[in-house]
Amino acid sequence: MKKIVVRPAESADLPGIDKLRILVYPHLPESYDFEWHSSIWRWLESHPLARDEMHRWILATEEGEVAGHLAAIPQYYRINGQRVVAHTPGDYQVLPQYGFHALLLMRKFFRTVQNCVACDMVPAVIGVETRMGAEVAGDLHYAAKLLNVSRLPVPATPAPIRRLLNLKDPFASARGYQDPSDAELADEHVAPPIRPRVPIPAPISRLLNGGLRVIDEALGGVFGGDLNVEELEDFDTSFDGLFEKVASRVPCLVEKNAAFLRWRYGPDSPQHPVTILAVRDGESLLGYAVLGITIETPHGFRDAYILDLTTLPGRSDVARALLRESVHRFRREGVPIVRYRFLMSPTSARSSDLWCLGFFYRNRRRNTLLTKFADRGLHKTANDTANWSYGVGDGEATFWLKLR
Repeated sequence: MKKIVVRPAESADLPGIDKLRILVYPHLPESYDFEWHSSIWRWLESHPLARDEMHRWILATEEGEVAGHLAAIPQYYRINGQRVVAHTPGDYQVLPQYGFHALLLMRKFFRTVQNCVACDMVPAVIGVETRMGAEVAGDLHYAAKLLNVSRLPVPATPAPIRRLLNLKDPFASARGYQDPSDAELADEHVAPPIRPRVPIPAPISRLLNGGLRVIDEALGGVFGGDLNVEELEDFDTSFDGLFEKVASRVPCLVEKNAAFLRWRYGPDSPQHPVTILAVRDGESLLGYAVLGITIETPHGFRDAYILDLTTLPGRSDVARALLRESVHRFRREGVPIVRYRFLMSPTSARSSDLWCLGFFYRNRRRNTLLTKFADRGLHKTANDTANWSYGVGDGEATFWLKLR
């Protein structure tokens, strides 16, 4: 095997990183969009911590080939009232033939940074992170809501019939996983299958979708409450006030003041524009939601994401109102499914809110939160999801979503 080293990424390595991405994810159209990926890195490098705290490394062969890549992305957190810098491992990818050396990249990460907060889905990556010292705090909840029957999965063919006809169960691989027919992969590294979609005849589709719309309107009217939800153009100073109120009562959270939210979702973010919904009491902000819709895939699908939903602790009525309005907005946009990944907390929606508004839980393909803090007291607090206010938009897990 070729000799390989871990070293800091340089500007001359960027074409090699672009080529690496295509080799690792050849089936993803965004792998070929070099400008979009460049825009993500320009945005990440605009973070106030980036100049001194952000790192990128590559696995390089003797011939100069880029065989792997990993970044350490910094972010501010509040843990037990203390402002702390923690890093997230991001854009972690290695050519299959150099898979063993993936450990070298992650070892470099953990030897460089003091604190780590990661939100990952791929079992193989989680396994490497825990081997390097991170601990699993728990899983994010994954709730979804169907708005259009075009996203219904094909009913599974009964196993006896598949065996009789020698049929394989159809699937499509999730990002970060490979074909489970590959015998060299361990079972725990295989993604749950995603079934292809049913070509439902148009008259039946219209009837079913009309029924879903009527049910949604009824559920929203009964359970959504009567609080007024407005759409905002920007994150104003009232978001600072809300963050400080939340931080005074929740032990662990991303430092999501107005400055962070403008950086995360504002005009310079590659995911701009998003929809910002808010509930106010006079000048005070009671809660907000940030909504995004992915670009249309080659198969004609778009997914809707509730990237952030944060309320004053205990204001479940605000969460219900934001969920109700989010569903209305997404339905008007014609998206087929809404996805909401989050940790249950006093600032999030409750399970009862989600069930009442027609969301259902998906136990597979959930994101896992992992932590490692140098201070043992901070680590003990952070390594319990009951202490967190956290949504999937708060970290690297959604930095690579291509929104329209």
